[in-house]
Amino acid sequence: MTLTVALVLAGAVVVGVSLGLLGAGGSVLAVPVLVYGAGQPVAVAVPTSLAVVAISSVGALVPRLRRGQVRWSVAAVFAAGGVPAALAGAVLGRGLPGELLLPAFAVIMVVVAVRMLRDAESTGGACRTTAGRVNRRRCLPRALAAGGGVGVLTGVFGVGGGFAVVPALTLLLGLTATDAVGTSLVVVAVNSVAGFAGHVGTRLDYGLVLLFAGGALLTSLVAGRLATRLPADRIRRWFAWTVLALAPLVAAGAWI
Repeated sequence: MTLTVALVLAGAVVVGVSLGLLGAGGSVLAVPVLVYGAGQPVAVAVPTSLAVVAISSVGALVPRLRRGQVRWSVAAVFAAGGVPAALAGAVLGRGLPGELLLPAFAVIMVVVAVRMLRDAESTGGACRTTAGRVNRRRCLPRALAAGGGVGVLTGVFGVGGGFAVVPALTLLLGLTATDAVGTSLVVVAVNSVAGFAGHVGTRLDYGLVLLFAGGALLTSLVAGRLATRLPADRIRRWFAWTVLALAPLVAAGAWI
């Protein structure tokens, strides 16, 4: 029991730090921690992860709200595509066996790691104008499509999807890096709540939810405040290599 608590708290710190500093990535370790650290079946770990991600992303968002680092119009459109997709993804995910979900989740982990190892700085995009405003007409189709794709991943796998949202907001839609992180946290929180709603009826260990989410929330609040002082690039790379190393173990665990 003590080991389980220690593993869950360690996972909470990782999730909170990653969301607070990078606006992405940490939630991809939540499901493996819940499955292998807390012994939960995948069908329970996914909605538990969604609850943790929703709560901790709000904590990471608070410091960025004060700095004005959220593009609300972009977040609203992105979430409009993501919410129905997350609900549909949750329904789809409930019908898939754990033997299939875990290897597929390992693939997602590899994608996350590779994405985080690449430079995601933007040089332009459909949404950003020379005045720094958002071109809603050109942005709408791309934001809806990207939001829908992320929503499916959220509902099926219990990940916040920030690893896809941040690059989409910078490379595809042209937001600055700081605005992309803040806006991503709004999208992650909304999609995670929608995905969690799609798992209504699943019996959860709410004590474990509170432990994991509480630890991640506190960590994300601290990390969000320190985001401008710590080397985000170095942390991103360390985290990415850790995820990449764990992915084969997660895939193998489906048959162990």
